[in-house]
Amino acid sequence: MSEIPAKATESEDPSEGARARAADGLASAVGGALAVDGVRSGDAMWQSSPPGSIYDYIRVASFSIGPDGLVDQWSLRAEHLFGIRADRAVGMDPIEAFIDPRHRERGMRKMAEILDGREWTGVVPFRMPSGAEGECGHEGLAEVYVMPTRTEEGEKAAVCIVVDVRTLRSIETDLAASQAIFSQSPFGFLLIDPDLRVRRANQRFASIFGGTPDDHRGKGVHDYLQRGEAERVAATLRRVLETGNSITDMHVTGFVPGSDERRHWSVNLYRVHSGSGRPIGVAWLGTDITARRAAAREAAAARRNLALLNEAGARIGNSLDLETTARQLLDVVVPGFCDLATVDLYQGLLAGDETPPGLADGSAELRRVAFASAVSDAPFAGAGVPVAVGAVHHYPFNSPCADALRTARPQTVPGEDGGLVQSTLAVPMVAHDTVVGLVQFARTKGSEPFGDRDRDLAVELAARAAVCIDNARLYRREHERALILQRSLLPPGDPEASGLDIACRYLPGSVNTGRPSEVGGDWFDVIELPGHRTALVVGDVMGRGLRAAVAMGELRTAVRTLAQLDLEPAEVLSQLDEIARGLGAPGGVQQATRAARRPREADLSEVYLATCVYAVYDSVTRRCTFANAGHLPPVLVEPGEAALMLDVPPGMPLGVGGEPFEEVEVELPEGALLALYTDGLVESRDHPLDEGLQAFVSALSDPTQPLEDVCDHVLNTLDTHHGEDDIALLMARVQGLPTESVGDWTLPREPRSVGRAREYARAQLLAWDMEPLVDTTELLVSELVTNALRYGEGEIRLRLLLDRTLVCEVWDSGLVQPRRRRARDTDEGGRGLQLVGLLSAAWGSRRTPRGKTVWFELPLPGGDTSLTDPAEALLSLF
Repeated sequence: MSEIPAKATESEDPSEGARARAADGLASAVGGALAVDGVRSGDAMWQSSPPGSIYDYIRVASFSIGPDGLVDQWSLRAEHLFGIRADRAVGMDPIEAFIDPRHRERGMRKMAEILDGREWTGVVPFRMPSGAEGECGHEGLAEVYVMPTRTEEGEKAAVCIVVDVRTLRSIETDLAASQAIFSQSPFGFLLIDPDLRVRRANQRFASIFGGTPDDHRGKGVHDYLQRGEAERVAATLRRVLETGNSITDMHVTGFVPGSDERRHWSVNLYRVHSGSGRPIGVAWLGTDITARRAAAREAAAARRNLALLNEAGARIGNSLDLETTARQLLDVVVPGFCDLATVDLYQGLLAGDETPPGLADGSAELRRVAFASAVSDAPFAGAGVPVAVGAVHHYPFNSPCADALRTARPQTVPGEDGGLVQSTLAVPMVAHDTVVGLVQFARTKGSEPFGDRDRDLAVELAARAAVCIDNARLYRREHERALILQRSLLPPGDPEASGLDIACRYLPGSVNTGRPSEVGGDWFDVIELPGHRTALVVGDVMGRGLRAAVAMGELRTAVRTLAQLDLEPAEVLSQLDEIARGLGAPGGVQQATRAARRPREADLSEVYLATCVYAVYDSVTRRCTFANAGHLPPVLVEPGEAALMLDVPPGMPLGVGGEPFEEVEVELPEGALLALYTDGLVESRDHPLDEGLQAFVSALSDPTQPLEDVCDHVLNTLDTHHGEDDIALLMARVQGLPTESVGDWTLPREPRSVGRAREYARAQLLAWDMEPLVDTTELLVSELVTNALRYGEGEIRLRLLLDRTLVCEVWDSGLVQPRRRRARDTDEGGRGLQLVGLLSAAWGSRRTPRGKTVWFELPLPGGDTSLTDPAEALLSLF
């Protein structure tokens, strides 16, 4: 067989350069394929089937032409290319069968030349003959290599090799595209053989790892990656080669020559097959994602910081307690931001000083109020000697912490050699241009060091906590001031009353509940009235804060003033209602009264409403008169009976106006227990009012115990949720005045009654063993009875009451109240009431349903108050 020439001797196709390039590409592909199979072109070895060569990709066929110009041999590949079986093709005229009629004449000439022994190469258009297995009339383009030969008889014949030009050109295009993609790709491209060796690398890969693409041939993954990473990648390559499953976005970490920077790549792997479908290696497509990873880390850090700030905004400042706020800050930052943290606040700030001392040089005393650690429970030792929580300390003048306090700027404190801490951020807590303390954030060795972003975040967290702490400080100051004001307006010490055993409790709202709380307007009072009577008052101004406390003080003062006028309970509440309405009006009560008579839109911020229950107890008769202004009903516990709530008409709250108040009189048995209270005792957010009232009534199951114990039992038994509202509780046990301590006489309206009144008084005092009071009492009784005879009406009643003091009362039916006046030196009368005022501890008059009562009070002998000598008192009048 003759050798195929490198260049055709004659051609029908002018584009011979294209065929030459295709031939070169095919030769290269053949060489590559052989190399993949381990068979080099220079090796003397025959390739076994399947061939795995260029013929797997191009369509090549052969047939022979006999001396007569007809086909005498037809190969299997010719059957596949032309779609005609050999038994039909043998004996056919190839010119007649495959050449278009327009070109047959020329084809005949060429066939004659070929049979004449001339070698020919050219590109010939052809079409499928009728009856072919392919589509009838299908046209093609074939490159034909015709080589002369001779038969056994010596006749001239020819062997033809036919190549499908269109398939060849498609391969040429694919090779060019593959070469362009491989060489011009911006990604690192590798072809790795089944032995996991690099068979081909592109320029991009070589530019990263150095050298030329050919320098990387034969290298393995261990030549580029560290051992652990290389073994992981090699195992993945084997799995792709064995299973054919592609790998997408596999992250590989390593280093490039000449750099210590760790690089990150995203790698895609897929198995590569030959034309016959046999695996020949793995394609590696990698891109550097180091910058993307760094940007992702930055974005993740920014998101983490933002989430931390959001969490700080949600958790810090929920309490108005300084220590709680500091602990909330540490709960947010440990361990999300740092491993250890502390908060120090100025001691003066915690003590309530307006301006903490020592801010100029940062050397003032601080108290460690909070500490948190994610790695150890030991005290924080980021700078100097460890300080326990609650300890008072100060930083040396030249220390970074003192410098942070002095300059109000954060400072970085490096960790000590051999210590746990890597570095510490000392950040001053600044609120409203005032440094209130210092917070330290520390990270242990092995953690990521603090960066600029961390520094800014620490400053922001400290500033937010500082504002919350400063708000808590201001609130604590205002709360303490209001509490002092409120307590100053309440009765000092344990109140005392005639015929009553008194016990009381007042618990102001506090901040210990973790929720904002202000002082309220709850108050109680025990007021001694003439005739051994006692007024019991419990009230509650609606609202909280200083306004409520001030309003409470004004109403309490008004109650005491009205009580001294000895008005009836309903009248007292009516006057209080007018006063409460005047508290919210610029012009006072008169302006509020006039404004109430005309329609207007009320400014609720200036309306003062209050509830109040007012009771007057008479220790002689053991009768108690109640009047209620929208308050909770009193509770009465009689001996041997269950506790019950008295049915006292509630009325409207004080400040509403326009409605009268009703009175209810109840006779209290000896030993009975009376309880007055505010709603903070029986109502809370978790328990409705009815449930609280029932629990309060049930708690008064054993009223025979000492009153102090009863009060403690009630507060301990009820779930008061103290801190939400103020609690005022006033309890009184009835101890009526004994009969033998009362002297009561009726005198006729005649002059002899004056002397008889002196006799009754002397006899009663001697019976009570009160001889030192006889002379003074006789003199004052004589004066009052004389005034009743001269200015009063009806019969006269004389009553002496002995309890903690001696009270003398003179009753008559006249409505005119006695009025004290100063007599001139020339006046013969008008000195009687002056004498009463000089000799008695107190005196006065009050209206009664049937007239009036004039009374005076004397201290008992042996007491702290000494008696006035009657003779000296008489002389002082002149």
